[in-house]
Amino acid sequence: EVQLVESGGGSVQSGGSLRLSCAASRSTIVILGWFRQAPGKEREGVAAVASNGGTRYADFVKGRFTISRDNAENVVYLQMNSLIPEDTAMYYCATSSYGLGLVARMYNNWGQGTQVTVSS
Repeated sequence: EVQLVESGGGSVQSGGSLRLSCAASRSTIVILGWFRQAPGKEREGVAAVASNGGTRYADFVKGRFTISRDNAENVVYLQMNSLIPEDTAMYYCATSSYGLGLVARMYNNWGQGTQVTVSS
C-alpha cells in the first residue's frame, strides 16, 4: 500500500496563495487527486492528474488552482491562487487506478491531510 504525506497547508488572507505537496512512497501511481473537506460538509474532489499529465478540475477551482506532478520524485503539487474563505478545509491527496475522476470512492489510498484556512 502506498503511503501519502501532505504538506504546505497554513493560514492566509483572502486573495493569497498556497502550494500543497503530496509525497508518495512509491512510483507507478496512475492517478493522484486532491480532495477537501470542510467541517460539516462532504469530502469533495478538487483536482486530479494522471501519469500522462492529463488533468481534471472541479468547476469551483478552475482558473485558480493548478495541479502538477513530478514523476521522478513521486510528488504531486496543488498550487492554489486567489484563495477565498470558502476554500477553507482539510486537503487530502489520494491515489486511484480507475480514471481521471473526482469522486472519492474511486480512490483507495489517502493521506492524513493538511489544513488550509483562508480569512477574509
